[in-house]
Amino acid sequence: MAGWHVRDYIPDDLEAVVRLDSESGTSDRAPVFRLSDVVAALQALQPTVVAVADGHLVGAAVGRLEGDRAWVLRISLHPAWRNLGMGTALLAALEHRLQGAGARLLAAVLPDDETGTTALRNSGFLPREGMTYFEKPQSVTAQDVVLLSSLGAVMPMAGLWGRLAGMAKEKQLIERRLVLPLAHPELAAQHGVEPPRAVVLFGPPGTGKSTFAKAVAGRLGWPFVEFFPSRLALEGGIASGLSRRFDEVAHLDHVLVFIDEVEEVAAARNDADLASVGVVNELLTSIVKFRDRDNRLLICATNNVAALDPAFLRHGRFDYVLPVGPPDETARCALWSSYLASAATDADIPALADASEGFTPADIAQAARTVAQTVFERTLDSGERAHPTTADYLRTISRTRPTVTGEMAAQFADHTSRFGRT
Repeated sequence: MAGWHVRDYIPDDLEAVVRLDSESGTSDRAPVFRLSDVVAALQALQPTVVAVADGHLVGAAVGRLEGDRAWVLRISLHPAWRNLGMGTALLAALEHRLQGAGARLLAAVLPDDETGTTALRNSGFLPREGMTYFEKPQSVTAQDVVLLSSLGAVMPMAGLWGRLAGMAKEKQLIERRLVLPLAHPELAAQHGVEPPRAVVLFGPPGTGKSTFAKAVAGRLGWPFVEFFPSRLALEGGIASGLSRRFDEVAHLDHVLVFIDEVEEVAAARNDADLASVGVVNELLTSIVKFRDRDNRLLICATNNVAALDPAFLRHGRFDYVLPVGPPDETARCALWSSYLASAATDADIPALADASEGFTPADIAQAARTVAQTVFERTLDSGERAHPTTADYLRTISRTRPTVTGEMAAQFADHTSRFGRT
């Protein structure tokens, strides 16, 4: 076999290095540094060396300098040139160039059985025992940032889901139907599960539909974009505004779109009101197009699912129609526990849960804040630290009107049986 020699990388080598990268791998696991990272380093003329035999590029070692630390992004070898010392020679040459550029620490991360592990050990690289590599893929690209800013998008905190106290049944349902298939699409596909593209959350006001939507986005690490019908009406009409907004989010790699009080734009059509017919038709058309791409979810929320146009809820447009009702006694206990955890009180939580029947999470939050303010003022007035009592909470609960009346609870139960699709 003819000999080989090592030289510096030149821009004309780019295509050959990329081709070699696809031929070199020996592991089934994806590399830590992607091919795009390697190409970016090559285009930036980061320290890189190649091995050439008979005029053909048969090996490459690509580096990237970051201050006084340098990463070995890739060691690629043609299969016919493995186990001949080429990897070690490439590493030695790359190390010399990285040191000359100011590197004082050389590092590499790659699967145990990938091309280059032997060369790294032979070159004096020491594996760090007892360490685990962590990574968190980001769903927002640099190109997305400007568009997301114009859309008023936010990135909900990942911990928001964990802070949703109570509502255990709703939380479990939403996690299993929405979060898990979208977070594990490959495993879902193996089981014939198609990740959801669009869902409706319905229930009385204040039950946390908006918070659930943001928490799902935070759990997935996706940007959260809310469409406000009232604002769209000021942009040349709701129908054209919806069309424009859906066209804009189509350029994003990942997105959760949220429309609250969707009955404002999807109420049952009235042939006498041509404008409302046009809005509903546009929204239905946009949903069909929205569903054509992966890594996106539309969540629509409504307080009155019965008011929606029948065509809006048909199968094929929304995968699920999920009820989010007022918290039951167990959920109310959990909600009160979360608010009382930092209140330095031994208040009777079951008594508070019983007294706050019909309260939404928002109602309980308001009552807890009211008591906290009252006790804070009591401390200031007396000069001694005061602590809230069960009587304080019960007094405040009795003065707080519950959002969900008996009639609303009965209506929600009826809507759940008629429209729920879980």
